[in-house]
Amino acid sequence: MIIVDPNNPIPKYLQISTWLREAIQLGRYKVGEKLPSEIELSRMCRVNRNTLRQAIGELTAEGLLQKVKGVGTFVSSRESVPVRHKLNRISSIGMELQRSGMREQTLIIEKGHESPTRKVAQQLGLNPDGRVIAIRRLRFGDEVPLIYEETFLPADLFKGVLEMDLTGSMYEIFTRTFGVVLARSEQSIRAVNLNKKIAGHLGLKPNSAALYAESVTYNDHNIPVEVLCCYFRGDKYVFEVELGQYLLTP
Repeated sequence: MIIVDPNNPIPKYLQISTWLREAIQLGRYKVGEKLPSEIELSRMCRVNRNTLRQAIGELTAEGLLQKVKGVGTFVSSRESVPVRHKLNRISSIGMELQRSGMREQTLIIEKGHESPTRKVAQQLGLNPDGRVIAIRRLRFGDEVPLIYEETFLPADLFKGVLEMDLTGSMYEIFTRTFGVVLARSEQSIRAVNLNKKIAGHLGLKPNSAALYAESVTYNDHNIPVEVLCCYFRGDKYVFEVELGQYLLTP
């Protein structure tokens, strides 16, 4: 059996990770089962151990494999199912994770007052020398880091929010505690490569592919109340949009 074709332009480690993923999905290696050693797998694939480790690392980052120091590598799940996020209304990320059947957790990385960038100041309609409340969080689904998010709020509108429990829904705090009506949101989404800092938070290698979503949310008086910048793992998230009827005239 040829696992790695040296004439194939696809990198060898990707050929190996594809083969292993299919073997797991087909049940050749079952959930909880220990994989052959790195030496054995290297021989099977006819590659050096560094290439093999790169392939193992890819599947470990996806959650298909788990490395136990001093013991070996085990199959942790058969399929890594992405979270599906519908872009038809303003919704809580935590709620989307729960709807996907995941146990949602949030880690507060940083929070406090800071000077906004020029762009954030413009988006919130603030003076360049104004202050914003900045909250940086890491969102988990079933203990896997999925989203790194940065929230920027007008400091005068959300006084006291930093003393609250910010591990739950921020939108629930906005509406129930501060009485803010979240009327509409303008959002843009693009593909990016993660820098070292954010990749580290998400358990990925620098330059890994991700989806970056930036939104400005307005209240019912058309005043911007939040700028939200999110980095979604490209291998774990799918955005869904429902489109209306096609019209022949422009």
